[in-house]
Amino acid sequence: MPKRYQIVLTEQERQKLERWVKNPPRPYLRERARAILQVAQGETIQATVEQLRVRIHRNAVSEWVQRFLAERLEGLKIKAGRGRKAVFSPTGKRSC
Repeated sequence: MPKRYQIVLTEQERQKLERWVKNPPRPYLRERARAILQVAQGETIQATVEQLRVRIHRNAVSEWVQRFLAERLEGLKIKAGRGRKAVFSPTGKRSC
């Protein structure tokens, strides 16, 4: 049986997530907000993945939910320092 997460949203969180679905500050937040709203309505992770507009693995959605439960809205954003580091530095110093 699929695991169901219990997400209880405050009214402010729900309004902000609904705004992100329509007009997100960053494009990646649209699907994350949509997923959190569906899980908060009682959907399973698998059912949520099937209803999203882009193809996303269920493990990614599960991670979004877990981060949301731990950090709330800030958990949906990409943290600074993630990704590939620059090889060229504009200051002229080598980063390698």
